Amino acid sequence: MKIPVHQIVHLLFSFLQPIQSNSEADCKLRKDLDSTVVYKEGHVVLAGMFPIHSKGVDQELNFRSPPDQRKCRGFNMRVFRWSQSMIFFIEEINRNPTLLPNITLGYRLYDTCGLTALSLRTALSVVSQPMKRSSSGECSSPSIPIIIGDSGSTLSMAISRVLNLFRIPLVSYFASCACLSDKHQFPYFFRTIPSDVYQANALAHLVKHFGWTWVGTMGADDAYGRTGIDLFTTAVTQLGVCVAYRIIIPKLPTQQQLQDIVKTIRDSTARVLVVFAIEEDIKPVVDEIIRQNVTGKQWVASEAWVTSTLISTEENYPSLSGTIGFAIRRAEIPGFKQFLESVQPLAEPYNAFAREFWETQFQCSLNTRLPAPSTTEQMHYSHSCTGTERVRDIHSIYNDVSELRVTYNMHKAVYAVAHALHNLLQCQREKGSALTQQCPDIHNLQPWQVVEVLRKVNYTNMFGDLIHFDKNGDPAGSYDIVNWQRESDEGPVQYVTVGRFDSSLSTAQQLLLNQDKIIWHGETKKIPVSVCSASCPQGYRKVTREGQPVCCYDCVLCAEGSISNTTDQPECMLCPEDFWSNQRRNLCVPKQIEFLSYSEAFGMILAAIAILGAVAAITVAAIFFRHRDTPLVRANNSELSFLLLISLTLCFICALTFLGQPSRWACPLRRTAFGLTFALCLSCLLSKTLVVLMAFKATLPGNNTARWFRPPQQRLGVFFCSVLQGGVCVAWLVTAPPYPVKNTWLYRDRIILECHLGSVALFCCVLGYIGCLAAFCFILAFLARKLPDNFNEAKFITFSMLIFCAVWITFIPAYVSSPGKFTVAVEIFAILASSYGVLLCIFAPKCYIIIFMPERNSKKFLMHQK
Repeated sequence: MKIPVHQIVHLLFSFLQPIQSNSEADCKLRKDLDSTVVYKEGHVVLAGMFPIHSKGVDQELNFRSPPDQRKCRGFNMRVFRWSQSMIFFIEEINRNPTLLPNITLGYRLYDTCGLTALSLRTALSVVSQPMKRSSSGECSSPSIPIIIGDSGSTLSMAISRVLNLFRIPLVSYFASCACLSDKHQFPYFFRTIPSDVYQANALAHLVKHFGWTWVGTMGADDAYGRTGIDLFTTAVTQLGVCVAYRIIIPKLPTQQQLQDIVKTIRDSTARVLVVFAIEEDIKPVVDEIIRQNVTGKQWVASEAWVTSTLISTEENYPSLSGTIGFAIRRAEIPGFKQFLESVQPLAEPYNAFAREFWETQFQCSLNTRLPAPSTTEQMHYSHSCTGTERVRDIHSIYNDVSELRVTYNMHKAVYAVAHALHNLLQCQREKGSALTQQCPDIHNLQPWQVVEVLRKVNYTNMFGDLIHFDKNGDPAGSYDIVNWQRESDEGPVQYVTVGRFDSSLSTAQQLLLNQDKIIWHGETKKIPVSVCSASCPQGYRKVTREGQPVCCYDCVLCAEGSISNTTDQPECMLCPEDFWSNQRRNLCVPKQIEFLSYSEAFGMILAAIAILGAVAAITVAAIFFRHRDTPLVRANNSELSFLLLISLTLCFICALTFLGQPSRWACPLRRTAFGLTFALCLSCLLSKTLVVLMAFKATLPGNNTARWFRPPQQRLGVFFCSVLQGGVCVAWLVTAPPYPVKNTWLYRDRIILECHLGSVALFCCVLGYIGCLAAFCFILAFLARKLPDNFNEAKFITFSMLIFCAVWITFIPAYVSSPGKFTVAVEIFAILASSYGVLLCIFAPKCYIIIFMPERNSKKFLMHQK
């Protein structure tokens, strides 16, 4: 047969406790496993567990004698105030006629010394202690339905695992570890302090808000410290912040360990340090910080020590000034200060801890036979106490009620239990209800019965805060953001509220800060900088250093054509196709549009040369027209000469069409004009060459060739040669005409506006036809070079064609290799050079004779020249 675990534990307790006679009339209280307890009887008794002493005394364990009872040291007045607040709230509830009428709450308060072993011993003491006779005459199960405590997360975890066996709920006022939200491990755990999940997330957002990307972390060697910094690290890493180092504070650190910890903090480039630890754990580190005079670090505190008067002392302030952190909500509790100051060391019910407080506060010994706390090392003072000393005369942590934060959590815990019991009473009063028989007997209450109603607690307290537990037994995450400040150099440290965090609000509204009120480390208003690498400005991107965290990087200027318009961009953004980066690489600007225009100097020079050529051709034509009846003009076929001069003028004018912005009409015009004008020019030269050649051939006897090269035939030849080129140009314009394009592939930073050829094949036909005309003309002129000088233009045509062919042959590689708008310049230069070559070679000598040597422009002179 399977025996329930809790029955086995009860059987174990029966061996641990003195055997009671079956003939006893009443169930009696068994002796506490720990005799140090402050108690008061009531209908329902609440247990409270507090680390009133901060540390345990080391024991020497051997196999020769049983170990002595564990001793503790370091009386903590702050925690003693928490225990007193539980008494105050219970008595306040007992005086309330409406909350729990006819029900008196009792209490049993224990000191756990912050030790897991004593916490477990206390839990077992609570479970085994109260026994009452039920209606059937048998001693019932434990009637303490709930325990309030402990302050530490590690202690609460250990206690909860024991209490799970008995389904006894534990309500903690200061255990914030996120691990306690696991209902599979801790199904009966509740708390009135927010889970560290909220705090870690809040701290991460605080760090991100101030632009700190390089921070150190430090935590105590317990569930609270380790889980806290792990949660913070996870949250802050997701926000792009890096952790420079992770320090774990041993529970009992050696001097060497403390020196190593402080060395890590001092040598790190991280100026911000986030600490998850209770005041007892962080105090040795702070003491070493002060001893080594380490300053220049901005401390960010968790709620466990941010309002600790043990840490925020005048001696510590130079190193810890400006500390900022999240504190649990505070409250002004009416009458509490008077209650604290009315404590009496020997009053009933006897409070052994009040006695120790009295002796510690007034540094004296009480003359009494009443026992001191059994877990305490007895202290002896040089003088005695009378018991009439007044607490109000000495200001201490105990009666300082300016920062009642954990005490307010205690208020929430005690009143949450009271409201749960109130709901049980309401259940019993519903006469005639079908549920009446299911209501538990509040005088014989079982712990698991309290769990169900505790989960459903939902009320608004006297301070206006809504108190309830979520599915994990946690309250909403709400914190004050406090900052350590001093009004004067010798004044006390004040905890100034500079903001608030509320997880119940939207993400954008959760963190509320008043930065103007914050005083940072070093008594400055300037936000400290804590980065591994300086922020990369606009125009730069971050490049992570090899082997280092992502927050340690170098700033590299964005490549051309890409930008970064915000700080700390990991990658640069490419500009759109028609845009380019500015010099600072932080803005995409429209690319510079480039073409050979009339407004620039180079364009002006080319245009001037072209116009000068056209004017020169017209001037030559005017000279020839004026001397048209002279032998020199008549002897050189004046009609073809005028037609050639007109074609040359058009060639010069054609060059102007290549200047300016390419357009739908300009691109076809410049190509076809070039092809037609040069075809006309070369046709005229070809005709002149044939006329010269055939004229001298016709002097031979019986040769009638001259009749085929009379003026009508010459005009027909010029027309036919030009029409062939015109046909090619028409086909070009109809099938695939030239059109303007944006050349974005030649240069990345600018756009070249140019004319696309349309059909490359037809363009080659146009150039090829011009080349054929020039080559044919050159060959014929070369053949006629030895004819008599007086009537021979062949050698001038030969030389002009030689220049023409040389220009256009060199044009091809120059055209291909010239970038951007200089391609057009090369084309214009070829047009002008070849046109000037024809004009100067053919007409310059004749004009020179006509103007400067008129005596040679006579028939007689020409007839006598050999």
